Amino acid sequence: MATTLQRLMFSVDLLDKVTGPAGRIQKALGNVAGKATQSFARIAGGAAGVVSSGYGLKSLVTPAHEFNMAIGEVRSLDVAKDSLDALSNSAVAFSVKYGGTASEFVQSSYDIQSAIAGLAGKELASFTTASNILAKGTKSDAATITNYMGTMYGIFKNSADSMGKAEWVEQLTGQTATAVQMFKTTGVEMAGAFSSIGAEATAAGIAQSEQMAILGSLQATMSGSEAGTKYKAFLTGVGGAQDKLGLKFTDSSGKMLGMVDILGKLQKKFGSTFDVAESDALKDAFGSDEAVGMIKLLMADTTGLAKSIDTIGKVTGMQKARDMARSMVDPFQRWNQGITAVKIGLGQSLLPILSPLAEKMAEGAGWIYNWTQRFPVLTKYIGYAVIGVTALVGIFSAFAVIGGIASFAAGGLSLALTILTSPILIVVGVIGALITGVAAVVYYWDDLKATFADCAWATAIMGWIEKIVGKFKSLGGVFDWVGEKMSWVPGMGGDKKDAEPGAPKRSFTSKIADSMSWIPGFGGSEKAEMPKTSPGLAASKKKEVLPGGVSKSVANAVTNNSKADSRMVHIGSVTTSRPINSQEMNNMALMAGA
Repeated sequence: MATTLQRLMFSVDLLDKVTGPAGRIQKALGNVAGKATQSFARIAGGAAGVVSSGYGLKSLVTPAHEFNMAIGEVRSLDVAKDSLDALSNSAVAFSVKYGGTASEFVQSSYDIQSAIAGLAGKELASFTTASNILAKGTKSDAATITNYMGTMYGIFKNSADSMGKAEWVEQLTGQTATAVQMFKTTGVEMAGAFSSIGAEATAAGIAQSEQMAILGSLQATMSGSEAGTKYKAFLTGVGGAQDKLGLKFTDSSGKMLGMVDILGKLQKKFGSTFDVAESDALKDAFGSDEAVGMIKLLMADTTGLAKSIDTIGKVTGMQKARDMARSMVDPFQRWNQGITAVKIGLGQSLLPILSPLAEKMAEGAGWIYNWTQRFPVLTKYIGYAVIGVTALVGIFSAFAVIGGIASFAAGGLSLALTILTSPILIVVGVIGALITGVAAVVYYWDDLKATFADCAWATAIMGWIEKIVGKFKSLGGVFDWVGEKMSWVPGMGGDKKDAEPGAPKRSFTSKIADSMSWIPGFGGSEKAEMPKTSPGLAASKKKEVLPGGVSKSVANAVTNNSKADSRMVHIGSVTTSRPINSQEMNNMALMAGA
């Protein structure tokens, strides 16, 4: 029974000896980690302030910078200042009203200025505004519609110049929007249709409104580019078809009749439908299946075609396009672009101040680069200093991580001790056994290898294990080095044997062997025995525990208690290296009685 109590006291004493240095190490790490964490917090706070201020300034001037860059691109086309001023105002007004981007608005004007020569005054702003409104209203992108505007000006240049470019582009925008709405098509498809037909219809004297109505009607069953191809085939063969069909498709002046009039003449000759022979006759007359296909499609509703031509021809402005674009505006986009417009205004007032500063900073960066090339050695040492600072930051970061892990582990250990005491002794025992086993294998590895030298399979296995053992041996050197570097941490300095003058430096595995010398045969001494408990515990135990052990004393005390008035039972005293509570004392008594 005394032996059982001795084992219990040894476990408690071992736990004290383990937790004491570990607590001091944890406290030291906690101090370093705390300082590192506080430093990083201050650094992070200062850096956040710098970054936020820089980001705020950048956010303020970036819209103005991008806007001015776009204006600069247009200026490179030798656009006059009054045109650029009108363009700038129109861009900001468009962005606020329709939720578009002012910079993209200006960028789209670059293509217009490149495609249409001779734009002056407010004409560039008018073309750009019309293009972007039409793109918004017809669910197209600005680049496609900008290209469409350039193509249409090339086709209808004479009409545009005679009417006035600004007035013509507004009419074109309104007619296109009307056609898109009437024929359920898009601005992209209308652009594809006119790109395919080119100037063929205009050269034949066909009005803009009629061309748009014909191409829109054909898009009910085909794409815009295919509609343009069929219309072009018809125009190519209509002159020769007159003679072959015995019909006249021109007026007294030689100008081609309108599409409704031509279809009327064909309908009188062939009727509203065509059989196989009539289809062959039309193909022979017009020269292609595409032309015949267009005639058949349009002849099915000549009344509707005539009405569409009339409706589109009455459009003179771009109000329809504005209405369509306004119906697609997102209020939040307008709000966002309104804020951007304010930033553009403020940024443009700041850029004249900031731009010279940026120029000086750029020049300074170039000067520093030249300096690094002239003094490479000094540059190298500056680089070393930067790496050193970076490494120092990394080391303190590691301490913060280690401190956090140590605090977490300490909290878990404290919780475990609070909930249940006995299992922690098992855990300590298991960890001790594991360390002992590993240390024993490392320490006696050469003897083990010699013992199994004659066994082929054991030799093969040991060859593989030896690599792992070598790692543990090298790990001992690492721990020795760390112990030296961390000697300022309580509990991690060298021990008394190492501190003796002239004493040889002991390895990590030797220290483990010394600490485990109580294991029979491990420390090299045949008389090694289990370590004793603290002197106070041993002396107290020998002096005050009665013959027969603690359990005998408890039994006698219970018997005597039944005959006495006192409720107090005196068994003896137990002295430990740390205070213990009543629960731990009960556990000790129970284990001793076992």
